[in-house]
Amino acid sequence: MNLFNKLIVTTLPAIPKPIVRKFANRYIAGEKLVDAVRVVRELNSQGIMATLDVLGEAITTKEEAIVARNEILELFPTIQIEKLDSNVSIKLTQLGLKLDRNFCLDNVRAIVAKAKEKNNFVRIDMEDSPTTNDTLWIYRQIRKEYKNCGIVLQAYLHRTENDASQLIKEGWGHFRLSKGIYVEPEEIAFKEHDEINQNFIQVMKKMFEQKAYVGIATHDDFLVDAAYRIIQSMKLQKHEYEFQMLLGVREELRTKIVRDEHRMRVYVPFGEHWYRYSIRRFKENPQIAGYVFKALFHRNSK
Repeated sequence: MNLFNKLIVTTLPAIPKPIVRKFANRYIAGEKLVDAVRVVRELNSQGIMATLDVLGEAITTKEEAIVARNEILELFPTIQIEKLDSNVSIKLTQLGLKLDRNFCLDNVRAIVAKAKEKNNFVRIDMEDSPTTNDTLWIYRQIRKEYKNCGIVLQAYLHRTENDASQLIKEGWGHFRLSKGIYVEPEEIAFKEHDEINQNFIQVMKKMFEQKAYVGIATHDDFLVDAAYRIIQSMKLQKHEYEFQMLLGVREELRTKIVRDEHRMRVYVPFGEHWYRYSIRRFKENPQIAGYVFKALFHRNSK
């Protein structure tokens, strides 16, 4: 870990919330849906698609899960009315996965059904490894009923290539491929940066070879360059893939990808639970803290 980034992360919990908010403002749209609409509209004006995420994972009661479900359901008519180019991402722990798997399935079913009604799409996020099997189970159950949903797979897990191949064989190959951000034991996850990158490239290539749709989710120049080479060598069409990035991270790279005429989708989180999300994000990916701090300092020094 870069010493500068580590220093930022270790001191963040002691920093007053208003200052943390300055860090977070760059990559969180705001607390309200109206804030997210404003950010998505601005992205759309730049030719960039979005995916909306209501913050608040790992709830502890079914009542909290129902509140989260209803907040997510509100997104689809808003996207339609506001004519936004955006889909929606969901986390299953926010919808009760750790409380009752079937209860969570019912919540996801309601969300995907509403998305279909509004001609939209739902991306099921992948969380830490204890939830992987249940997340894939719910995805499979939903895909038996609806086609307007996809799953996230994480390149740092040893199992990912096999999971991808199996899902594609079952006819359910619509992925966001990311590196993965949770701390996992080395028995199940690659730990070295180069190992993770090589597996990312290998899995991405296998996905494309098996005619899957891939959201290439990375802020890593090396992986973007590798994706460019694969796209060119396999003569992929624009509708067969997209790049995906977090709001506020590596905007210069994002601009380059768009300028190179590749489709780009930006992950737009918003909601009242911004603080907990911010601290977790910075801890899980200290490099993001470095990006945000440097950008904030640069902006304020002008």
